[in-house]
Amino acid sequence: MPLEGPARIVSELTSRGYNAEREAVTRIAATENPATTLEAVLEDLPDDALVVRSEHVDSLLERAPVSDGARTTDPIGSPTDDGSDSGESPIDDGSGSSESSAGDGPDPTEPSTRDTSPSTGDERPTSRPTAAGGPVETRGVQEGSGRSADPLERSLEIAGDMTGESTGTGEYGDFVSVFRDRLERLGSKLRGRVNHRPATAIQSMPGGSEAGMVGLVNDVRSTASGHWLIELEDATGTFPWLVMKDREYADLVDELLYDEVVAMEGTLADDSGIAFVDSMYFPDVPRTHEPTTADRHVQAALISDVHVGSQEFMSEAWNRFADWLHTPEAQHVEYLLIAGDMVEGVGVYPNQDEELDVVDIYEQYEAFNERLKQVPGDIEIVMIPGNHDAVRLAEPQPGFDEELRGIMSAHDARIVSNPSTVTLEGVSVLMYHGVSLDEVIAELPEEKASYDDPHRAMYQLLKKRHVAPQFGGHTRLAPEEKDYLIMEEVPDIFHTGHVHKLGFGKYHNVLAINSGCWQSQTDFQKSVNIQPDAGFAPIVDLDTLDVTVQKFS
Repeated sequence: MPLEGPARIVSELTSRGYNAEREAVTRIAATENPATTLEAVLEDLPDDALVVRSEHVDSLLERAPVSDGARTTDPIGSPTDDGSDSGESPIDDGSGSSESSAGDGPDPTEPSTRDTSPSTGDERPTSRPTAAGGPVETRGVQEGSGRSADPLERSLEIAGDMTGESTGTGEYGDFVSVFRDRLERLGSKLRGRVNHRPATAIQSMPGGSEAGMVGLVNDVRSTASGHWLIELEDATGTFPWLVMKDREYADLVDELLYDEVVAMEGTLADDSGIAFVDSMYFPDVPRTHEPTTADRHVQAALISDVHVGSQEFMSEAWNRFADWLHTPEAQHVEYLLIAGDMVEGVGVYPNQDEELDVVDIYEQYEAFNERLKQVPGDIEIVMIPGNHDAVRLAEPQPGFDEELRGIMSAHDARIVSNPSTVTLEGVSVLMYHGVSLDEVIAELPEEKASYDDPHRAMYQLLKKRHVAPQFGGHTRLAPEEKDYLIMEEVPDIFHTGHVHKLGFGKYHNVLAINSGCWQSQTDFQKSVNIQPDAGFAPIVDLDTLDVTVQKFS
């Protein structure tokens, strides 16, 4: 079968309303006549099957070889006389649109945003009932709109998935372990920048000495004179550092969060009981960071906060998005990354049941799975949970349990923990749902972090090299043997959701994207005057890291 064979097999299955395991597609493509094998497998499927699995193919091939016949209509190509594959179907080779590149602080809804209408043409819709009671169309691929590469030759790797690795019991020792791990790993990025001494060693140094320390921010308070007193803590104890209000770096104090790791150096007072800060350092992303890019033109769609089950779920916008993915314009979109809150959830906030369209959590996931089926079957999907999903609220959040994974079976999606790093064609994407953004925006000055510019709040997390540094606030953190929330390696793309606002830009060459939502304004958002950016899909060119925002609302 030609190179495009597996992709065309997946497209044909999608057009008939089926999904398929990657291994099943591989085995069909490896047979002497994939077209005939595909037809035989579909005829042999149980009536209630929605996913073609490898065992279906193996069962058929073990019972009897598939007859090639004298003349076979290739469901993936054109009629042939000898049952062999007739060749590749034509593919529109136009490049994907890139109306805006990511810069520092663009208006995400201006020229970079395009209103995309539903596609028209030779579509072959099928309907399947949803848990919510209505049909959802599963559309076939239009002529010329197949993906631009063989799915089996793509590169997708997962790192940092802690699903099944949780060891925390909630005991005091677990909290000590996670903070020591944080201090050690982030501290290692700072100790080369200051003449580091433990807190107890600094306490015994004579007045006037030069000192440096790496520690966790234990306390921040202002003095009667308007200066700032910062208490750092390490494994040996604590030591106070005074930041004078007239120093050029005093505005950095506004960026500090409790429990983050920083380094300070300065001069000890005469009585050695305090140090006057001369410089302050964050783990930060190096300014020299050079992101990795793909060696071919390939795109990823980054979305989040679908909230299926809510009365405000924007089903028509989702349908337009799914339609667009089947068009030639989207032929280079080979990956779909969903950063949490697939469903609205149940009991997430008081009186939520009054705003639900689907009141059973399992039926919500069934309805979400039907929406996934609208996505072309040859797109790779990676998902992480969010705070509305049916997993523990404390971060890191493991991926869904086996029952929910079984419900969300469309396209054999990769379901990993929050956070996780996904590497696509060599481009690393740190996926984090983004609950901590609420705290960053609440704690920092508006010019440094706001809901209107969520990517700027993400810059702060990159600077701290931690997705949720502050413990004890609104962001619930689970104690583990290691801190899974550290940004050990610098990502090429940082993708979040949660705040239902769209924004993107680059911080030290790292592309930060908050991808908006698929839920119209809720009563709570009205009460706090938040207008969500709903029905948008940022599309990233992995070969250039340029961003185009497609609008479907």
